Amino acid sequence: MKNRILVINPGSTSTKIAVFENTRQVCLVNIKHSSEELNQFAAITDQYDFRKNMIVNELRNNNFDLNTFVLVMGRGGLIKPVLSGVYAVNDLMKEHLRIGYSGQHASNLGGLIADSIAHDMGLSQAYVADPVVVDELSDVARISGHPDFERVSIFHALNQKAIARMYAGERDKKYEDLNLVIAHLGGGISVGVHKLGRVVDVNQALDGEGPFSPERSGTLPMNQIIDTCFSGKYTRNEIHSMIVGKGGYVAYFGTNNALDIEQRASAGDAKANLMEEAMAYQTAKQIGASVAALGIKPDAIILTGGLARGKPFVERIKKYVYWMADEIAVHQGEDEMQALALNAVMILEGKVEVREYK
Repeated sequence: MKNRILVINPGSTSTKIAVFENTRQVCLVNIKHSSEELNQFAAITDQYDFRKNMIVNELRNNNFDLNTFVLVMGRGGLIKPVLSGVYAVNDLMKEHLRIGYSGQHASNLGGLIADSIAHDMGLSQAYVADPVVVDELSDVARISGHPDFERVSIFHALNQKAIARMYAGERDKKYEDLNLVIAHLGGGISVGVHKLGRVVDVNQALDGEGPFSPERSGTLPMNQIIDTCFSGKYTRNEIHSMIVGKGGYVAYFGTNNALDIEQRASAGDAKANLMEEAMAYQTAKQIGASVAALGIKPDAIILTGGLARGKPFVERIKKYVYWMADEIAVHQGEDEMQALALNAVMILEGKVEVREYK
């Protein structure tokens, strides 16, 4: 039986939708949104009708009957911290997505639009899976060093969890029986300590903690940050942009295109070579810290995300961490759509408990 599933993944400048028949992807559309289109909306949630209508139109343009879908899965947004898993979209979640409980991001639209379209299809429920606020930190990992501040868990949970389960399945093992360190290498870089099925520590990559990346500055010298904040030269938003969005490669080169920097480094550009090496070096340090936090030799260190497609960058990391685990596995790219679809199939097959958001 072919179970037709709709997956919705809103991003900052695009909305990806995919149609699956069980785990087979039959359609993928990446709807681009220009800055002119998005600038007309004061808040991210104001884009709700605009993005929903575009999704429905794309489905109709691709000749999909809305009444033939059995499940709608949206990307999870910045709700309150939750355990890993699949969640039914309910009224409390929708409220928290609208107000941005843990922050504002386009992913907050995922559950809202999925819920609305599911009801339009005559379905009683929509779902999200492993949102970025998955929180399984150990007590010791929450300590920052000052009682007014607490470390929080915001990371590439969907991809890290999916890759971990994929790795385990390929080796006829259970994710819950493995100890892994997984580095998601993308616009932001998050390194998770996966201890027997739980991410007990991870750097907060959304706000730039940890290694610098193509778009984020990473952990910066604190006194210099304080001086900059009180210099009067910058607004709060400008300083935030220095750290998230306009940091990393963007700050040094004016681009977030890691492939361009890699090609420049390979062609002999000394600055590009140094910066790519520095990003690999900082990533390796984060991996090393994560291995220490695990407390035992991991079953594997896994490199994933978009930057894992860059062989020179991957090799730079490997030369620092090769001795830390018996296996350094590489899963190129990220496939959030497939990960969401896999969670949807597990719902339909009764292989996963649907959690209540409360």
